[in-house]
Amino acid sequence: MWVQTRCGLEPRTLAALAVVLAVAAALAGRHFWSGRPEPVRAPEVVHHAAPSRPPVAAGSAAPTAGPLPVVVIDVGGEVRHPGVLRLPAGSRVADALRAAGGVTPGTDLSGLNRARVLLDGEQVVVGTAAQAATPIAGPVPGVPGAVGTGTGAAPTGPISLSTATVEQLDTLPGVGPVLARKIVDHRTRSGGFRSVEQLREVSGIGDRRFAELQSLVRP
Repeated sequence: MWVQTRCGLEPRTLAALAVVLAVAAALAGRHFWSGRPEPVRAPEVVHHAAPSRPPVAAGSAAPTAGPLPVVVIDVGGEVRHPGVLRLPAGSRVADALRAAGGVTPGTDLSGLNRARVLLDGEQVVVGTAAQAATPIAGPVPGVPGAVGTGTGAAPTGPISLSTATVEQLDTLPGVGPVLARKIVDHRTRSGGFRSVEQLREVSGIGDRRFAELQSLVRP
């Protein structure tokens, strides 16, 4: 009414003017809204994935290839190439015989435990010949003053408990075929003699008999 009174406009003209002003206000508001600043995200950078490695525990060194443990043994007796050999740890007497070129033909291996695991620093003597079975006169063990006939000559040196045959052990004083077989059987079960003291573990060997044999045998 005030515009119509001041400007002298007719009602129809005033209505048209109001519509034009309303449309202009709507367009201005839309233009202002569309032109407002908007946040823009930076494109993501793609990197090539590095090959994964197995985790390593803190304080532990990286695994490195090292030399395998070995045992050093001395092989002698009836073998083709006697001497000091280096074999992998866990090797057996049979492996030592093969490394020494094998045994000579005709060698008796009945008293040798070829399945025994070798120990570092030990000596393996193969096929030590037994003394000839010639009758000799001598005292009968356990019977003072009695004289009997033996089955072989006395040994010339200490007999190896780890390699001696039943016949070789039979030449020891106070050891007959039965006790000699017990010594060999005990050696097979226990994997050899590591000391002369282990002879006490054999059934039938007491303190007195051990004292007689102690200086005549070796492991």
